[in-house]
Amino acid sequence: MNPDTLIKLDQVTKVYLTDEVETHALAGIDFEIHRGEYVAITGPSGCGKSTLLSILGLLDTPSDGAYVLNGRPVQDLTLPERARIRNREIGFIFQSFNLIGDLSVYENVELPLTYRGMLAGERKERVNEALEKVGMAHRAKHLPSQLSGGQQQRVAVARALGGHPAVLLADEPTGNLDSKNGDAVMELLHDLHRGGATIIMVTHDPRFARHAHRTVHMFDGRVVAEPVEV
Repeated sequence: MNPDTLIKLDQVTKVYLTDEVETHALAGIDFEIHRGEYVAITGPSGCGKSTLLSILGLLDTPSDGAYVLNGRPVQDLTLPERARIRNREIGFIFQSFNLIGDLSVYENVELPLTYRGMLAGERKERVNEALEKVGMAHRAKHLPSQLSGGQQQRVAVARALGGHPAVLLADEPTGNLDSKNGDAVMELLHDLHRGGATIIMVTHDPRFARHAHRTVHMFDGRVVAEPVEV
């Protein structure tokens, strides 16, 4: 495998069983993502985009196939092993922000780092660095309810960055934002990519997909097109 390969999927499938009905969410997904890439995953609703992102983020397991992350097969890990790798190597940016309402901006960004047993001094350095990157250091003491939607998403990005992850996974990061704030968040992701971040973004909006350097188009659980990089 290419040493620059961060993620490799080999014939990954996902089948859900409900009331004896099989739903094939993913059907034989093959692709690689290299360090420093910015990849958009696009396709119509129900095509498997979010299922794929959940598997990439170790929130779900494939029914079959192999998933190698950072040189390590991860498809068969135990729940504690998966949680540990999620905390250390994967940063999540969700459509709904997922901030904790009774914690300050600072505390929301700090929380994932406490699970590592990280010393307070290092946590403080990481949190301040992340908030500076997203332009939210001046709001560190505010609660999420005191922020606009765009500001909340910036805090969510800072929380993802605080752990220095190998990859950022963004699931419709502009879905709950107006166009102005959506454009601002996309510009932030673009800046992070220029700084070396590896980003995988699920989006249904072709305008935002164009921010990525590579697009993976899905249909009915399959990768149907990978246009030439721009």
